[in-house]
Amino acid sequence: MGERMTEYDGKVRVGGAVQTHELAKLMITKVAVGPMDNNAYLLRNRQTDEQVLIDAANEADTLLTVIGSGGITRVITTHQHGDHWQALAEIVARTGAITVAGRDDADGIPVPTDEPVGDGDRIQLGELSLEVIQLVGHTPGSIALLYDDPTGAPHLFTGDSLFPGGVGNTRGNKKNFESLIHDVETKLFDRLPDETWVYPGHGADTTLGAERASLPEWRARGW
Repeated sequence: MGERMTEYDGKVRVGGAVQTHELAKLMITKVAVGPMDNNAYLLRNRQTDEQVLIDAANEADTLLTVIGSGGITRVITTHQHGDHWQALAEIVARTGAITVAGRDDADGIPVPTDEPVGDGDRIQLGELSLEVIQLVGHTPGSIALLYDDPTGAPHLFTGDSLFPGGVGNTRGNKKNFESLIHDVETKLFDRLPDETWVYPGHGADTTLGAERASLPEWRARGW
């Protein structure tokens, strides 16, 4: 009897198995890489097999195994912090992928950004697209990526700007926190429904509905 495929729950660990979230038109494969327990996401268009990678964080060989022989057309970096681009140079060298990052963070990424993006821009994946949402605070040019699934709930890749239990680290900087919580509230929670699935840069997945009631608490505590 064949091995039963694990149902996707978004819980992966470094050195463990990947998980794949199968949507009607898109396959989302999540893998954790060390040494800072980062998440990387491979998105594949089910009709065309075109693939993009979100955050070549580390362990290039692990990421290349997940990518497989089909290659990737683009690699998107959610923000400039070094734990999110350790494998970027090697992934680009091995795949020839186009690099994409927020235009206000591009100077902080040592691999040149071929396609700088900002609020409202779209990154194509065949006939599918990811909408860029800039969230200022964790870094100046942090971006989230929205796949608004025409057949179901939206899917949101938030980098280090939104996690289960709070927004990203602003290191005690009040101005940066106020900017980030404002952007997260107005651009994500005020716009998108509770069933929106959230894929963060570290740790387990969540939904906007699971986090929405905690927004006043996050504001009050200031982080």
